Amino acid sequence: MTGGQRSGAAPVMPGKPSQQGGQSEEVAPQPPLLELENVTRVHGEGQTAVTALDGVTLRVRSGELVAVMGPSGSGKSTLLNLAGGLDRATSGAVRIAGTDLGALRPRDLARLRRRQVGVVFQDLNLIPSLTAAENIGLPLELDGDSLGRSRRNALDALDQLGLRELADRYPDQMSGGQQQRVAIARALVGSRQLVLADEPTGALDSTTGEGVLRVLRQRVDDGAAGLLVTHEARHAAWADRVVFLRDGVVVDTTGVPDTPDTLLEPST
Repeated sequence: MTGGQRSGAAPVMPGKPSQQGGQSEEVAPQPPLLELENVTRVHGEGQTAVTALDGVTLRVRSGELVAVMGPSGSGKSTLLNLAGGLDRATSGAVRIAGTDLGALRPRDLARLRRRQVGVVFQDLNLIPSLTAAENIGLPLELDGDSLGRSRRNALDALDQLGLRELADRYPDQMSGGQQQRVAIARALVGSRQLVLADEPTGALDSTTGEGVLRVLRQRVDDGAAGLLVTHEARHAAWADRVVFLRDGVVVDTTGVPDTPDTLLEPST
């Protein structure tokens, strides 16, 4: 991102020589946390087959937020589902932290998703019979955390989004925007390495939406890898890279010239 520098130490560029003890040293490039290699996804067979993704290659490293943009039907949600292990590629490979998702048994894949992947869905997927804190803490409990520990982590995630007062409310006691933010807290809870967000600010006003993106950006700056699907250029401005999809194919990749703060300023 240009036009401003985020707080924190400046990143070491891959391959850039560093000086230590008077000797020059090459810094090895960081391996990607998420890697899609020549991935194709075809729905159906024969004359009714529809290609949702066609030979897509994408790599996202820890500390990097990548936005995916494109028109409806371009394959954005399919890409996100494959990246999170929620769907299987027809061909190609999807890897998280070097693990090939296509080679995992369903049980092992579910375990990897619980431990390493946080997903914000368009339709939220909150469980109606659970409170906000219980919805957020459920993945941690399924992975063996005690009830007390999972609740503490859930409350911490709610605090990040300014939602502590919603902890004991059920989904039908919240507004649509509040449910959206609880779903985001669920994706961010714990120490997940990969955060996937499908239009995470769709039900939020602009100010609240930008606050959510600040939290997502901070999680990435703290070491996670992030993949964000959005239609909004001002939301893509939070990303380090923007990938453009059309008809299931990556047609362009570019940096973002504006900073989020400048895009929030009213036009004169």
